[in-house]
Amino acid sequence: MKIENCCAKSLRSLERKGTMKAKEFLRQKVAFLASVVEIAISALVLIAIFLTGFRVVGELSGLVQDPDASSAFNTFLGHVFNLVIGVEFIKMLSKHTPGSAIEVLLFAIARQMIVEHTTPLENFLTVITIAALFAIRKFLFVPSFGAHTPDGREVEHQKPET
Repeated sequence: MKIENCCAKSLRSLERKGTMKAKEFLRQKVAFLASVVEIAISALVLIAIFLTGFRVVGELSGLVQDPDASSAFNTFLGHVFNLVIGVEFIKMLSKHTPGSAIEVLLFAIARQMIVEHTTPLENFLTVITIAALFAIRKFLFVPSFGAHTPDGREVEHQKPET
């Protein structure tokens, strides 16, 4: 009876170990595929940034000739901000750090405030949001959070600017 119990326990232990190895293997494969999809998305966004960048450079000549230069400049500024946000988005996908995510949010919020014509209340809320993001970055930023990429490599951390 004791031998049967011992063998049954060993067999269950081996089954659990095999299941754990299979789960870990699947987790690694899923993480790898997710990384490949991220790289593909980054490449597509980068191509779009280059194509849009050429168009934005072409808009410079239109600024000189446009009788409504103020409106044309506002449109140009919106396009440039979109390019910057796209670049920061690519950096966020490649770095996998909370700091890069905060930077994308900062640029997106700043773009909204600068390019869009918003009410004073919306401007006030935007300033509070940006201040909150800076406070999070300065006081609540935990370097160990996001210290490793999905494939296990250690991420180089940049200290937040003060």
